[in-house]
Amino acid sequence: MEFRQLGRSGLKVPVLSFGTGTFGGSNEFFRAWGASDVNEATRLVDVCLEAGVNLFDTADVYSDGLSETILGKAIAGRREQVLISTKATFRMSTASGPNDLGSSRHHLIQACDASLRRLGTDYIDIYHMHGYDALTPPEEVLSTLDNLVTSGKVRYVACSNFSGWHLMKSLDVSDRYGWTRYVGHQVYYSLISREYEWELMPLGKDQGVGALVWSPLGWGRLTGKIRRGQALPVESRLHKTAEQGPQVPLEHLYKVVDALDEVAKDRGKSVPQVSLNWLLQRPTVATVIIGARNEEQLRQNLGAAGWSLTPEQIAKLDRASEVTPIYPYWHQRQFVERNPAAATPASEVFRG
Repeated sequence: MEFRQLGRSGLKVPVLSFGTGTFGGSNEFFRAWGASDVNEATRLVDVCLEAGVNLFDTADVYSDGLSETILGKAIAGRREQVLISTKATFRMSTASGPNDLGSSRHHLIQACDASLRRLGTDYIDIYHMHGYDALTPPEEVLSTLDNLVTSGKVRYVACSNFSGWHLMKSLDVSDRYGWTRYVGHQVYYSLISREYEWELMPLGKDQGVGALVWSPLGWGRLTGKIRRGQALPVESRLHKTAEQGPQVPLEHLYKVVDALDEVAKDRGKSVPQVSLNWLLQRPTVATVIIGARNEEQLRQNLGAAGWSLTPEQIAKLDRASEVTPIYPYWHQRQFVERNPAAATPASEVFRG
């Protein structure tokens, strides 16, 4: 398994990591992802470690903390072999107080301690702000995170689902006061949703923030089960969760899958494997978070690493998935002479 440094940090992470949103299934939304109990979760962790995947991603809100609890039991006795990534900011469904959400000092300290208890550990390797809290001053958020790092409860800090200005403002505050910086940004990115490239990718490259990619198969659309001229599956995660996720025009999806089918046939790989491998070639990407409802799915997804698409195959997928960006990005692409990064295809930008 290839390892890459996470942003401008000394931490190396595997290019594939395992998302444990499938652990628990405490409500209908998370049951649509999966509902692994401790025994199945332990087996999936075993398979990951055998393949060299040692980073496991979770969040306090995944199945109301049950995902963290099950992950903690699945790694019991081998904590030093793994890296744990978890998140805070959103409200747990069991909490109703006015301070039971957000990234305030009050909530983050409570949330971090609760995650540590559920995980059965005394430190978290990568602690994410799950979303941007516009009501809490960034100085309060980042000083709290810095204290969690200096106390030893957290090793590295990251964010998730931030806008470009959210991230840049946070980095500026950290630099101003000498506090711990975000070294990772967990982002939604796939062949059918490339908005990450417009601003967040150049920012990450410039500022040394590595991408941890979530939902790399486009909210379940790039599994190979959805194709032009073929009836939609009777049962799928999309049926239960599509409204909560990003919308994708069917014609755009079909165009991308057509190209994926060609490349997959040419390489002797599956559509999901090609989709994941394409992401591994992208600038700033440190790790792609894969999920699996069972061992068979996990082993299939693990097959996305250890090989590379050719430049021609990448170009074919780039062309099929390209869309006109929103303003001001389409306008910036016209100013090639003094704004080359905005006009350069992502496949030609240095990965780092």
